[in-house]
Amino acid sequence: MTITDQRRLDPVTLSVLSSALAGIAEEMGAVLIRGAYSSNIKERRDCSAALFDARGRMVAQAEHIPVHLGAMPEAVASVMARDPRPGDVFAINDPFSGGTHLPDITLVSPLAPEGEVIGFAVTRAHHSDVGGMSPGSMPADSRSIFQEGLIIPPVRLVRDGEYVSDVLELIQANVRTPDVRRGDLRAQIAANRLAEARLGELIQRRGREQVETAFTEVIDYTERRTRETLRSLPDGTATAGSEIEGDGVTDEDIPIRVRVTIDGDRLVIDFDGTASAVAGNVNCTIAVTRSACLFALRVLLPSDIPANAGSFAPLDIRVPGRSLVCAQRPSAVVAGNVETSQRVADTVLLALAELIDGLPAQGQGTMNNVVIGGAGWTYYETIGGGQGAGPRGPGPSGVHVGMSNTLNTPIEALETEYPMRVESYALVDDSGGAGRHHGGDGIERVIRVLEPATLSLLTDRRRHRPAGLQGGEPGQPGENRLNCESLAPKATRELAAGDVVSVRTPGGGGWGTPPSG
Repeated sequence: MTITDQRRLDPVTLSVLSSALAGIAEEMGAVLIRGAYSSNIKERRDCSAALFDARGRMVAQAEHIPVHLGAMPEAVASVMARDPRPGDVFAINDPFSGGTHLPDITLVSPLAPEGEVIGFAVTRAHHSDVGGMSPGSMPADSRSIFQEGLIIPPVRLVRDGEYVSDVLELIQANVRTPDVRRGDLRAQIAANRLAEARLGELIQRRGREQVETAFTEVIDYTERRTRETLRSLPDGTATAGSEIEGDGVTDEDIPIRVRVTIDGDRLVIDFDGTASAVAGNVNCTIAVTRSACLFALRVLLPSDIPANAGSFAPLDIRVPGRSLVCAQRPSAVVAGNVETSQRVADTVLLALAELIDGLPAQGQGTMNNVVIGGAGWTYYETIGGGQGAGPRGPGPSGVHVGMSNTLNTPIEALETEYPMRVESYALVDDSGGAGRHHGGDGIERVIRVLEPATLSLLTDRRRHRPAGLQGGEPGQPGENRLNCESLAPKATRELAAGDVVSVRTPGGGGWGTPPSG
């Protein structure tokens, strides 16, 4: 992308329009959350919203889920290839056509407030069941994408403003909770429609030409600021390594290797030496890998830089073909999106810490995915843990870190909606690493199921501890248990009524040498 040489908007106007576009994306997210049926969206807020221009470039995004947002451009590109028209809404979840994993269904709507398409509204939401071999569509032991749920290529869910009923019926026929899925999809459609209304209002106030100019100039501004930040950092190359703790088929460590290079206003991230694609489901597509790398870059940027396509421009990502971080059809990928993305972001940041002062120690580095489902219901949750401490203070406890940015499911909502009871929910004291600044503590959540169900756990950092930094000590690893029996990081089990599942999450690494005495 070439930065525009002549800028037609003064700084004040550009700031106002940038905020207006970001506000539309935030309001889209609010409508989606309020209109959703599932607790996964209305309580945990496992969803994202963004605006794109007519060229398929992200213009603005809400502050939602990093792994969703960084991978959205590929989904929009796939829809653009299908000749979208005003009044259409396309659905897509295929990870090999721009999706992330199958539970994340993306809806893309052309924006044509004056009859001509000038951009796209995009929402992505995690649907707690899309079919497949186990309730919740996140099996720990899947070996191909076909076992993980219904695959949706870019298809019209709405045509010319009217539902394509047979497409909606096809989706509902392949999921365990059809009424909830219909409600969540309608909430996404409502959010996309709101974007068109708000964009139309903005055009009425400012004029179409000025709004479309803002699309380009806000992206150019982000690219300029991103490149300026990289130029301010020391040039150099550093390496780091990490691992995924098993793939659901075997429990052996799977290596991730990263070499980062800061070269002027460019950031090169090379994954040479990372494992080839594996039999299990921790593989991730290049879109997810790119999303994790973008997250690591965003950590380096000042908070006032808008989040849009401009941040992608200085990134050069190099991956071995058919590897853990560049999966090809029909690889299983459901855990790659949630677990491998976390480990990729962690490892890139660990390498950057060799070059840049001021970065925090490692956080828990996992989303701690818990999926429990039975006859006509599915519960999905990612559980928070410890964030790494940094030079400015201790890491927060019991939070989602890295590629996840969700909330928890309140106990009251969980027990009202599902046949389960929460026996315990508390911080794990002193699970964060010691240091001048202490790492954040993890969480223990203990759930008793009240009727037969299937459990799937997709977790990491059960053997390898989150690293401290600058002499800080590592955080404690997590632990999974079923009726006091220890489980592997990735596990699927059948549950009887009365069984108790315990998930203890890792603490964050400490920062700085601990005080003596």
